[in-house]
Amino acid sequence: MNEDKKEIAGYIQHHRIKGSIVLVLLLLATFLAVKTVGEIKAYRFIGGGVPISNTITVSGEGEVFAVPDVASFSFSVIEEKPTVEEAQREATQKINVVLELVRQAGVEDRDIKTTAYNVYPRYEFKREICIFGIPCPPGRQELTGYEVNQTISIKVRDTDKAGKILTDVGVAGVSNISGLNFTIDDEEALKQEARKAAIDNAKEKAEQLAEDLGVRLVRIVSFGESGSQPRFLRAFDITLAEGESLGGAAVPDIPVGENKIISNISITYEIR
Repeated sequence: MNEDKKEIAGYIQHHRIKGSIVLVLLLLATFLAVKTVGEIKAYRFIGGGVPISNTITVSGEGEVFAVPDVASFSFSVIEEKPTVEEAQREATQKINVVLELVRQAGVEDRDIKTTAYNVYPRYEFKREICIFGIPCPPGRQELTGYEVNQTISIKVRDTDKAGKILTDVGVAGVSNISGLNFTIDDEEALKQEARKAAIDNAKEKAEQLAEDLGVRLVRIVSFGESGSQPRFLRAFDITLAEGESLGGAAVPDIPVGENKIISNISITYEIR
């Protein structure tokens, strides 16, 4: 009976040892398989940190022309009075008249913006009357009043109305009108179009250069872009003397022309 128990125990012990060995072998095989796969994946990155020496760099330029669809200008009202309250009141009255004219012409409030509002004290240097033989007393600064200066920018989305609005603003008695610029509302889409044209231009140059050199383009190593802002037409810049206006003036004919957007890019290729 005891012999049977010992035989059974030995059998169980033998199978336990055998199972442990099999488990260790399986774990070892799994580890080696994972490591091998990792080495294979890493192989394609060998040399990836080495600076690429065989390259060519090409430049490309793209141009897009578009007719501006937004006109913008600014005007200022300047009033000088003995007190701040009087100067502000006079300036506010003129500003309100001008803004009412602008709104009646179809300009929305979102396109009307105050860009500056300043109140300054005004001084004059007074000299004392000198009496012969007596030292002249020093002069002094004397407060004479206050100046209120408010500047407002206007954006006109109907460019055909720009000339009429400029005339109406001048008739209202503002102090100056300046900086009529024609821009494009959705300029980003045009920049993308110019960039794509520049990239196509650079690719064409790179392919031709690679053919001439007898090499093959592998991949893009670097890309850079520089663009020029569109040229705006500055067609109107008027400074009016106090009390002067454009009353009775004919509506100016203001050509819009075209704006040009340029994209300059450079692409560096690895070659083999």
